[in-house]
Amino acid sequence: MDRNSIDWRGYIPAITTPFTKDGVFDEEATARLHRWVYEQGMHGIIILGTQGEWFTLTKQEKERLLALAGEQLSGKLTLIAGCNSFTAREAIDNIASAAASGFDGVLLTPPPYIVPTEAEILAFYTEVSEASTLPVCIYNWPPGTNIDMSLPLLSKLAALEKVVAIKNSTSDPAYFLQVFHALKDRVRIFGVPMNELGITLVQEHQADGTMGAGAVLGREHPDFFNAIWKGDIDRARIIGERNETLMRAWFKPDYTGKFGSAQAIFKEALNQQGLPGGYPRRPILPLDEEGIHNVRATLTELGKIQE
Repeated sequence: MDRNSIDWRGYIPAITTPFTKDGVFDEEATARLHRWVYEQGMHGIIILGTQGEWFTLTKQEKERLLALAGEQLSGKLTLIAGCNSFTAREAIDNIASAAASGFDGVLLTPPPYIVPTEAEILAFYTEVSEASTLPVCIYNWPPGTNIDMSLPLLSKLAALEKVVAIKNSTSDPAYFLQVFHALKDRVRIFGVPMNELGITLVQEHQADGTMGAGAVLGREHPDFFNAIWKGDIDRARIIGERNETLMRAWFKPDYTGKFGSAQAIFKEALNQQGLPGGYPRRPILPLDEEGIHNVRATLTELGKIQE
């Protein structure tokens, strides 16, 4: 497999998982959220990504969530399952569940918390690649793993049989570009910023897209790429600036939240628009009053809600 084995491109968000106030997995709200995301024209979605709070879900809950998403959306858009785990064996089990539910591929970080060596990371992904029945997207996620994988390591990972893409969420723009230009002909590189640089990368270098988070601006997110592909660069610039406004207001340069966890921020943003965001599950807490005000102020500025 390589980049040509898949057709993933555009805006593919890692969406949230709704819970009730008591922390119960809310299947009805989840189904409504999936339906809304699909109706907003996303080019794909990621279930059980960082924003999906995979780390709080039991094995049974993960399997149920994957099944629900597969029943609703398999065959309608690109479906990618977050399969993060501490061991390759558990990741392989997660991949099997995703395959059984009709998913198209998987997103996988190095084991979190452990901070494994490069040799250990290579061994981890090699074991997964040899057993996976689905294409794999490597996820370079420094805030969650405390590792910003080097280009030599990513090059070795890109050569593994089942690896077809890299989601490169490094906070270093120069390093993102280095990886992009080195590996874009072998695997798809996601993480294209929604700004002038991103427009140039898509126009001049056929960059594939971004695996974003939350999708709280709805149709505007995929329309950034739709506009570029249609040659409407002025519209792409307007949409991109609206997304940048949100990112500047809510997140630090390393993509962590300014006034709460990202999951809580995105859920509050969905809730304020009358969408099924639900509550986060502990240890993540809902936003406090200041955080709620910050989200409301940004959504009001962008015209997504009215005061």
